[in-house]
Amino acid sequence: MLLSKTVSFENSLGLRVIETLDDGVMCECAIHENLMNGQGVLHGGITATIADEAAWWAIETHTGDGKRSTTTELKVNYLLPITGERVTARAFLLRTGKTLCVSRVDIHRADGQLAAVAIVTYMFLPQASSV
Repeated sequence: MLLSKTVSFENSLGLRVIETLDDGVMCECAIHENLMNGQGVLHGGITATIADEAAWWAIETHTGDGKRSTTTELKVNYLLPITGERVTARAFLLRTGKTLCVSRVDIHRADGQLAAVAIVTYMFLPQASSV
């Protein structure tokens, strides 16, 4: 029997943290043809996923304690169509509490123009108990 390792969807995007900042992170993602919509611009769902992942990386980088978390709310304002070879996402941690973390993610096209702004809320999950 052949076993295969499952690659989670978000890992298939190739998003990477390029800079850790005091209040968040800067991420970068290459844009490939298979991420485009029928109009030839980055699919809105991919843009939302980039925002979600950038927010997660900001939390992961700054809490540093391996807390499990999940998205509870995600709102994206699409300002400009995204084309080009890459996109950057600057995630700002706005508020980190005991159970929720709210962040803002600014997504820029390769030409530097602000293309989308997202507000992403994560909830910290209870730690799994060992039996």
